Amino acid sequence: MAVKTYDPKGVSLIVGGHIVQGYADGSFVKVARNEDMFTTKIGADGEPSRTKSNNKSGTLEITLLQSSASNDVLSGYALADELSNGGQIPIMVKDNNGTSIYVSEAGWVKKMPDAELGKELGERTWVIECGAIDMFVGGNA
Repeated sequence: MAVKTYDPKGVSLIVGGHIVQGYADGSFVKVARNEDMFTTKIGADGEPSRTKSNNKSGTLEITLLQSSASNDVLSGYALADELSNGGQIPIMVKDNNGTSIYVSEAGWVKKMPDAELGKELGERTWVIECGAIDMFVGGNA
């Protein structure tokens, strides 16, 4: 039996052409759809039916170290959007050690991250809203 390997350094996150770097320790990228793919309704006689949702919108959460230069880039996208509605950007997350890939043609910074300054280096969590996310959740090689 082959041993599978995951290496967090092998995760590529590209936001608007910028390769994001300076991730926080722990969970640093989270991709989620806003709705379930199907909902189920059970009739009075117990017969189930399902309804497909065509809503592929979702969110991408990125947790960066306070010192990451990617904070500057994401702030720039957010300010451009706030000033001119010109902050929609393509996004891709890929696990280069496996087959998982997440792609959105149009994402935007939902809000600026909360900021805390203290004795220790902090983190910034960015939430990017996506009009639609194509997802393939795969395994590792």
